[in-house]
Amino acid sequence: MKNKVWIGSVALLVGASGQAQSAAVSSVPQIQVQGVGKVQAVPDQVVVRLGIEHKGKSADEVKKANDTSVASVLKYLKANKIPEKNIQTQRLSFYSYTDYTDKKDYYQATQTITVTVEDLSKYEALIAGVMTNGVNRIDGVEYKSSQLASYQTEARKLAVKEAKKKAEDYAEALGQQVGSVLSVTDGGGSMPPPVFRPMYALKSATADGEMDQTLAVGEIEINSSVSISFELK
Repeated sequence: MKNKVWIGSVALLVGASGQAQSAAVSSVPQIQVQGVGKVQAVPDQVVVRLGIEHKGKSADEVKKANDTSVASVLKYLKANKIPEKNIQTQRLSFYSYTDYTDKKDYYQATQTITVTVEDLSKYEALIAGVMTNGVNRIDGVEYKSSQLASYQTEARKLAVKEAKKKAEDYAEALGQQVGSVLSVTDGGGSMPPPVFRPMYALKSATADGEMDQTLAVGEIEINSSVSISFELK
């Protein structure tokens, strides 16, 4: 019984000590500010969603036609040295439906393949190649950067810098100074949709020698936010 009382006393002392420390920190004059860091980057990779679709009255024929096209596209991608890790089937469907205009039943097979192109200069030739090898729909593109981790680090540093500048501005207006950091809370980060702008490096020549814009890569924005409490002196 004495042991139990002694352990309970230790727990009580530890709890009281923690509360005392928390109360001490909260009693320190302080200011809490938020900072946001933003980095604009030109993407160096693109993820393309390729659609392969066939319709018809025979389930076997529709499936066979779609499978043949998919095999042809995959063969083309591998022949053009697209790594297997950059090729992925994203969506696969095969179903029947009734066309009420002619009141007949049909079948439709669809497969979506995502391809990550790490060299943007290959984009034009790649799209032309897959279209002639069975792709009949481009479902969209997504831009990425191989240097994302570095940009995220830079954004975090900018967020801290902005938070500190805010604290210094407020402290100066109050006739005080910024002291030690009391707490830091990471607000996370995000990558909003790209701000599109022309990328003139990706163009194809016309008969008169002029270059037509074929892909707008734009810029991606990497941002990070942080909340910091500073001591006021």
